[in-house]
Amino acid sequence: MSDPSEPASPPLLDAIARLNKALESLENRVDKAARAAKQPKNVPAELQRMADDRARLAQELDDSQARTERLSKTNSDVSRRLVKAMETVRDVIDQRGKG
Repeated sequence: MSDPSEPASPPLLDAIARLNKALESLENRVDKAARAAKQPKNVPAELQRMADDRARLAQELDDSQARTERLSKTNSDVSRRLVKAMETVRDVIDQRGKG
């Protein structure tokens, strides 16, 4: 091992200088990326996109609710008709049994 009291060799000094320069460059890029991440990108366009999405979703919800109401009414109508048909069948069976 080398003695810490000995002066560093020129190649070692060059390597340390390059390492320090690379670390400084890396720190600068990380800082720049962090600042860029904090700053909102095109805010008006983003707000418009969100408003468009909200309007589209609201329309889809309205359409779904209307469809649900139609299906519920249809279901009630079919159920009512089935009950009437079963009663009719039961009446026919009862009449044939008596006759």
